[in-house]
Amino acid sequence: MTRTGFTLIELLIVVVIIGILAAIAIPKFANTKEKAYLASMKTDVRNLVTSEEAYFADSVKYTTNLGSLYATSAGVVGPTIALTADGWTAWVSHTTTAKTCAIYIGSTALAPATKEGTPACA
Repeated sequence: MTRTGFTLIELLIVVVIIGILAAIAIPKFANTKEKAYLASMKTDVRNLVTSEEAYFADSVKYTTNLGSLYATSAGVVGPTIALTADGWTAWVSHTTTAKTCAIYIGSTALAPATKEGTPACA
């Protein structure tokens, strides 16, 4: 007598193996999403620098209200811009992560940014 098909034990072993692989893959995927959110915030902050410098080239001053010169990506909240004596500082956040990104131009640093003109996230 020839049997075809799989036994219940074989099917259960396959389901357990798939479950273990899924348990390994899901946290890795969540970490990838977090990196994508941070990249989106950094890109928006770099675009903010371009917009501020364009405004400065026209007006010989920085502003906290860029109006239609600047738009953020989906999910990015901000920017919050503060003028300083010789430049400005700004930070943005994202709706799905607790981390924020900051940047500064001038001599007044804004944590976590430690180098002028370079966005940093924490």
